[in-house]
Amino acid sequence: MSAQVAIVFALTFVIHLVGTLAYALRIAGVRTGRVAVSYALFNVLMLVSRTSNTFQGPLLAKHVEENILRGTTEGAEADFRWLILAASLAAAAGALLVPTAQRVFTAAIESFGRRRSVPRLLLAGLSPAGLRRVRRAARVPARENLTGLRLRGAPLRVACYNVLATALITVGVFASLHAGYLNPELRVTANSLSPVVNGLSTVLLFVYIDPYLSILTDDVVAGRATEAFFRRAVVLFAGGRLLGTLLAQPLLVPAAEVIVRVAKLL
Repeated sequence: MSAQVAIVFALTFVIHLVGTLAYALRIAGVRTGRVAVSYALFNVLMLVSRTSNTFQGPLLAKHVEENILRGTTEGAEADFRWLILAASLAAAAGALLVPTAQRVFTAAIESFGRRRSVPRLLLAGLSPAGLRRVRRAARVPARENLTGLRLRGAPLRVACYNVLATALITVGVFASLHAGYLNPELRVTANSLSPVVNGLSTVLLFVYIDPYLSILTDDVVAGRATEAFFRRAVVLFAGGRLLGTLLAQPLLVPAAEVIVRVAKLL
């Protein structure tokens, strides 16, 4: 693994870890009843994720470009397999960290209400007292959250959309860059087609998944749904993210081949 791929591996891990921990922030918003404040902190998480994503694409594109120019494309697919594995590891780690993150985010929401400043909140969180609070908040997932998971009444259709959306958004950039290896003459066109793959995942996220979670959050706050059902949905969606990253592995090559075909038709 080259230095560039190692950096992209770390950035991919951060992107998917943040995406999974966002579920913990929703739980914290429900428990505190301060949903609007939780969304403000959610935007801070997304800033971290998008900053990582900003560097991920150019670094990986440069690595692909250098390999094509040198004619050293052996092991190219393995690089992408490792990066998808980083997404799976991040999703698994994020699911395990949800109980800890939920407690940390609950404290952050309450602290933000007093401080009313994101920079001051971050400084307080990084202080020795804040780090001690994070350490005290560490928890392992309760066994009953898994053994007591009942699919009856669970949003299975939306959960399936979540798996598909995660798979597509995980494989989108990697498949478009891998398409450059399959047809180097069209690598620029292929790379520009990654938004097409990600577009479907974006539609699923903004039309089905995010609205469902937002409505469910409001229902819990209003007492129309139980917190236990909300936690069950979060477990289902966190597990769906992990399944989606695993599904991205077999999708890599077929998605790259489809992108090559589309690039030839343009």
